[in-house]
Amino acid sequence: MNDTKFDVVGIGNAIVDVLAHCKEEDLARLELVKNAMTLIDADRADALYDQMGPGLEMSGGSAGNTMAGIAALGGKGAYIGKVRDDQLGQVFRHDIRAIGVAFDSEAATEGSPTARCLIFVTPDGHRTMNTFLGACTELGPNDIDEDLIKSAKVTYMEGYLWDRPEAKDAFVKAAKVAHDAGRQVSISLSDSFCVDRHRESFRELVDDHIDVLFANEEEIKSLYEVETFEEALAEVRKHCRVAALTRSEKGAVIVSQDELYEISAEPVAKVVDTTGAGDLFASGFLYGYTQGHTLEICGQLGAICAAEVISHMGARPDADLKELIAKAL
Repeated sequence: MNDTKFDVVGIGNAIVDVLAHCKEEDLARLELVKNAMTLIDADRADALYDQMGPGLEMSGGSAGNTMAGIAALGGKGAYIGKVRDDQLGQVFRHDIRAIGVAFDSEAATEGSPTARCLIFVTPDGHRTMNTFLGACTELGPNDIDEDLIKSAKVTYMEGYLWDRPEAKDAFVKAAKVAHDAGRQVSISLSDSFCVDRHRESFRELVDDHIDVLFANEEEIKSLYEVETFEEALAEVRKHCRVAALTRSEKGAVIVSQDELYEISAEPVAKVVDTTGAGDLFASGFLYGYTQGHTLEICGQLGAICAAEVISHMGARPDADLKELIAKAL
């Protein structure tokens, strides 16, 4: 993976996140599915926004969060995503560039507005996401910059993109371009409900295109329709080069065909908000992976980054990640 301009190029839903605390009973009152990511339309987005308390607004999206983490670690990252030429689109573009991620995707001049994700955070730190995809739904094969894909060691995609045929085509195109150039391809399954919707096509994707797979315990069990984590672990080793499987407070397991590492969770004084935990685990892992570290070290870096982001509101790091990971390198 030498002779590259970027370590990772992320492909994802360019979304502005809106986060606010809420009570458990608020979820029931608003008919929200706890811990899930639910797609909503513009009217539902407006209605839920009106019901949210004081919050935090920032550029986000799963792959965007991962790229922000990689930049914070000192990695070289780029991003492909669709925004509209509106105020939120300008906010997203400015923010992601300001943190050091290259973002040159052209803004749409017509169609839906820039996407937003309304995130309700309960006292236990868990997040319930309601996403209006807006302009994200227009991402397609024509948005894939082949030269950019060829210039990155790893192309990384979020599983949420798999909800739309055009985005599927875009990622398959990117994966083929990456592999033809001798690069690697990675995906995060993102959400067990997303896996449930697209299980067979996800399996085909993992078999045919994926080198590094990210999933949590529920997602990987859903993918292979098994009851236990151990069964899922045995299955995933047959299908991709590397799998990084997160298990919340149990840490993570990193496996390849001939290696297995159990990674302990980093201690956290208080879990404030789990938004972005998986995204930042991927940041740490991919940063280590593209710098040539062992799989065990990659897993440790992922755990450190995930612990930092769940200690505060929001899916972007507050602390100096370079300083935090120095002890592990």
